Amino acid sequence: MTIQVDVAIVGGGAAGLAAALSLPAELKIALFVKRELPDCASAFAQGGIAAALSESDNAESHLADTLQAGDGLCNAAAARAVIEDGPAAINFLSENGVRFNRDASGKIALAKEGGHRARRIAHIDDATGAAVVAALGAKVRGRNNIIVREHCIAVNLFADDKCRGLYALNLTNRKIESVDARATILATGGAGKAYLYATTPPDATGDGIAMAYRAGCKIVNMEFVQFHPTCLYHPHAPAFLITEAMRGEGARLRNADGELFMENSGANELSPRDAVARAIDSEMKSSGADCAYLDLSAHPADFWRRRFPTIMRRCESLGLESARIPVVPAAHYCCGGIQTDVCGRADLPGLFAAGEAACSGMHGANRLASNSLLECIAAARRAAKTAAEELQPFNKTMIPPWDERRISPAAENVMVAHNWDELRRLMWNYVGIARSDDRLIRARRRIELLGEEIEEYYRRHAVSRDFLELRNLTQCAELIIEGALARRESRGLHFNVNCPGKAKRAANTVLRAEDFARRRRAINRRCPFSDRPVVAAGLAEYRGRIAGFCNSECRDKFAAAADSGFANTSAEILSARDMLDSLIGGESV
Repeated sequence: MTIQVDVAIVGGGAAGLAAALSLPAELKIALFVKRELPDCASAFAQGGIAAALSESDNAESHLADTLQAGDGLCNAAAARAVIEDGPAAINFLSENGVRFNRDASGKIALAKEGGHRARRIAHIDDATGAAVVAALGAKVRGRNNIIVREHCIAVNLFADDKCRGLYALNLTNRKIESVDARATILATGGAGKAYLYATTPPDATGDGIAMAYRAGCKIVNMEFVQFHPTCLYHPHAPAFLITEAMRGEGARLRNADGELFMENSGANELSPRDAVARAIDSEMKSSGADCAYLDLSAHPADFWRRRFPTIMRRCESLGLESARIPVVPAAHYCCGGIQTDVCGRADLPGLFAAGEAACSGMHGANRLASNSLLECIAAARRAAKTAAEELQPFNKTMIPPWDERRISPAAENVMVAHNWDELRRLMWNYVGIARSDDRLIRARRRIELLGEEIEEYYRRHAVSRDFLELRNLTQCAELIIEGALARRESRGLHFNVNCPGKAKRAANTVLRAEDFARRRRAINRRCPFSDRPVVAAGLAEYRGRIAGFCNSECRDKFAAAADSGFANTSAEILSARDMLDSLIGGESV
């Protein structure tokens, strides 16, 4: 079956819905969602949407807080564009049925969260994301030009010199559909389910990031995984996010002995999330405790029930003490993703991305609280506008049908379940809040073997939802590990005990599928400077061959010396040259 549309949107969260509603009504749009509207990661967002709305606040202050949280790696122009669009994004939501909490004067009530110097968080109780997607989803269903394809999961993009659409598995009839589109927008969210503990729903499997990577797009800064400091800890209940807005209202963190511990770490309850998560993780590891506790004694119980009704109902349903909530850090948000410009363009013509799947550089090395929903709406509206302005004519030939000759064995579910569990535990134990070279190297070896098994299976057998999600998660996990190995510093959300300092120059980690293939063809497996493993972001052409380095700085240092004919260079570089020359001369690694 082939579907022909003007614009295909993959993902039905806040970004996907906002994009669909922002496209011209005369265009034919198909919106692909894995479950049903409004089941998505956006519905899990509790805190709210950051925007400078009060007279005592402004975009410059919001930008300054964003850049500070981003730890030197933000794209200031992208951040400014989104932040300046903040009031318009709030108006867009209000016009589409989102009813924000308001104060006694009728103005939008504004909360305060970690990293913000002002109250600028517009919210709907403690269930902002759910309210946003419910309202936008209702509007989308009322548009005659938008076809909502529920229970469909994207398989791959189809691209030649441009993106021409995608293949999607219809989960109802288990047939793969060809989708011919003049523009494609990926709004598939992040890859939080690569980790054992995550605040994200099961759907957060990095589908768009993995598809764009396989299509040749640049993927940037995947090592920056934000761990939310406070996820409800309960051994017999699913993960549940405890918004940091509770700490903004006076909740304090205590250890198992009831002691305040944040100041001992050099941070406080309203520090950026990476600092709070590391402090909790360190306290748990040093004490051997299973969790920390959020102390709500600053206000009476009725205050918390009024301000955070969803959270308090959840805690009470589990029989937890209302003034003492057990919490642990959990994977929450991917700051990296598909490299886009401020208008959502990926580096493949016809392809756009928005929301958590995209990386315009707004968040840098650490996302400021409640900037995510803001970016979802503002960036999606920009991407939709640009996609409509740059629509290409349909090709004379439609994209070819999917090859249906694969056969699925009965053992598939066993393989998928085993590998999924192995992947998530591997990432949690080796690529978590605090990392080390040894753990990352081990993780890379194991993830490569897992990826080879999955690709072999993909070539031989029919696909299913569980298998496709495992395939995409494994690809995203490899990108996270590769990015973490390549970053020889600790910055923002990425902390490596073997290089705890910060590099003088902040630089993005850019990864492409072709670089991984080139890394495997490199003449060396270890960096000639550091003896660390070669990474895909550290490759250089040398004497017609591919030489590998442990990061881009080592690569650039050697490449500059090579360009000068190694004149007036250091003994270290000459030693590296001699080592590479010996390998090119025929010696094995």
